[in-house]
Amino acid sequence: MRVLSKPPISDRASLSWPRDTKESAFDESWSFNDNNFWLSVFEMYRENIQIKKSEIAVRNLQKIFSATFKISGVKGFQAMSLRDLSLESGISMGGLYSYIGSKNDLASMIEGGLRHHIDLVTNNLVEEGLKPLDSLKAVIFGALYMMERLSPWYYFCFMELKGLPRDKQEKALEIELRFERFVIDSLKRGEQTHMFKCENPDLLASQVTAQLQQWHLKPWKFKLKKISLPQYADYCYQSLLNGLDRLSV
Repeated sequence: MRVLSKPPISDRASLSWPRDTKESAFDESWSFNDNNFWLSVFEMYRENIQIKKSEIAVRNLQKIFSATFKISGVKGFQAMSLRDLSLESGISMGGLYSYIGSKNDLASMIEGGLRHHIDLVTNNLVEEGLKPLDSLKAVIFGALYMMERLSPWYYFCFMELKGLPRDKQEKALEIELRFERFVIDSLKRGEQTHMFKCENPDLLASQVTAQLQQWHLKPWKFKLKKISLPQYADYCYQSLLNGLDRLSV
């Protein structure tokens, strides 16, 4: 049984992501809504979960996480009690303790799960050996596709972890910093190969990161303005290109 990871080499030959940055190409390579995704979350924390039968554990993990996102969106994670979580998920208090030891454990599982899957997608881009501009385009489009599919996870890590202990906050910040480092590395690689010149890679990477975050922080605004995900992804990429000099394609 294969959990979510980069597609096997034999399968990837027929896939067009990341050279094709359309949503359909991304979805052919990565899935964040099926059983394999939740199985991968279970495998990450199998040692700390008392329920070892994957079919049952996966089903209940999905209930626990979904209930957490729902309650957090209404009253906030800090105000949520485990009794609230039990009622919303339909899992007894004793049952919850078979999966999580505390609310902090649950927050760590959410943050760690998101970070793990971001790393899978990003590391795949590195392994593909894309040219700097192709790499930048793919990471921008890929980041937005993930934000769309894992919106509750991103929102939780951005908003809710601020009230947790400092070590948990630092782990959440690491998600953002890892993305920026990837962008910075691609920009510097482009300069080294004389494809373009970037006056301030750090600042440009921070600008792009802030633009991308708007997608999961203010989705209502894009719906109101009828701006589609591909439109916004292309805008963010073009905005990055505007920050480059001596561009050669």
